[in-house]
Amino acid sequence: MKFSNAYENPQFAWAYSQLQFPGTYYLAYRDLPAVIHDHVRGKKALDFGCGARRSTRFLQKLGFETVGVDISENMISIARDNDGKGQYFLIEDGNFNQFFPRAFDLILSAFTFDNIPTWTKKIKILTDLSALINNFGILINLVSTPEIYINEWVSFSTQDFPGNQNAKTGDIVEIINTAIDDARPVKDILWTDEAYHQVYAQAGLRVIKKHKPLADGTEQYLWKNETMIAPWCIYVLKKLETVQKGEKRS
Repeated sequence: MKFSNAYENPQFAWAYSQLQFPGTYYLAYRDLPAVIHDHVRGKKALDFGCGARRSTRFLQKLGFETVGVDISENMISIARDNDGKGQYFLIEDGNFNQFFPRAFDLILSAFTFDNIPTWTKKIKILTDLSALINNFGILINLVSTPEIYINEWVSFSTQDFPGNQNAKTGDIVEIINTAIDDARPVKDILWTDEAYHQVYAQAGLRVIKKHKPLADGTEQYLWKNETMIAPWCIYVLKKLETVQKGEKRS
């Protein structure tokens, strides 16, 4: 199965741009403010894979001076239309030459790595992103867990894709986002927790916190598996060199 990024399609990009934080997505963002408060100093942020600015808007509401970047021309166009005063840049795949090294206190990547294939590309992009955070900087990588592709959710369905059950790291998996009107399946790249730890290490990053949010049953949604199985994983990452320096001082 050939991989293609669904968000490069104009119709899908528009449908996604209308999405807020409903259902299963609510859990992805619910705990981020607390995670950010506990680990981030400063207010300069880069939203890597900003799409139509949903995650950029989230960071702005938290008080961050945020720059958004994406490889999808359609998404960047929508972001600029929706936020004329914002800074949104169309970048070539993994090219961050327009930014100074160590320019950011926080880099947020929300779901972007679900769409980045191959070990080599993931390591290259993570290495380049690491160069953009300062000595106290944090990189937060919010990704889908492998479990999201083999269960049913308030906002997603995978029942039509039995092949997902046997998928391994690097394989293409399919999922339908039921929170938008466009019912075409999205193709993602499955990546396990073990594999993420390996690419982080090779990119010079260390996981200082891993959080897998679950619903507690008191929310307004009629959850399916969200109270028992985490659809998302939030990795909080620091440069390995700064972690090691901190350990030596302590």
